Amino acid sequence: MSLTQYIFWFLSFLALMSSLMVVFTKNAVYSVLSLIITFFAIAGHYLLLNAQFLAAVHIIVYAGAIMVLFLYVIMMLNQNKDAEPNKHPYLMIISAIAGGLLMLTLVGTIKGAELPGSTIADAQVGTIEKLGQVLFTDFLLPFEVSSILFLAAMVGAVYLSKNKLQS
Repeated sequence: MSLTQYIFWFLSFLALMSSLMVVFTKNAVYSVLSLIITFFAIAGHYLLLNAQFLAAVHIIVYAGAIMVLFLYVIMMLNQNKDAEPNKHPYLMIISAIAGGLLMLTLVGTIKGAELPGSTIADAQVGTIEKLGQVLFTDFLLPFEVSSILFLAAMVGAVYLSKNKLQS
């Protein structure tokens, strides 16, 4: 086995174990920290696939911004079991049925999907140059529409926070 395969298996093991810790850890802060480890392992997989830009964005956006926000919210809420309201037992049954239906839909979708070949023909597939070419030629209109949407959301968030501070 080559060094790349050893790195792949190590990152896969790390991602699986830390994602299991996310689910089974009782403390929410430790769960979020385990999720950060999972994100770094997935970014390592992106690097192995020669997608450096995607790995960097994944670390910056998910492990950086979103996880810090999650930790901040969890620490601010400071939920105790005494403050948590009692839930009806039928909610568990309804959520299990909804989860099962979602899984059935996903399995049906994946079953009918065509998987591409396992080899990557172009070695430049994940580079920034290739991404920029595709983004600004084939997907220019959706890219610009999404930037306007993000700008509108940012202006709306500033407006709403300004009204909350003045009240």
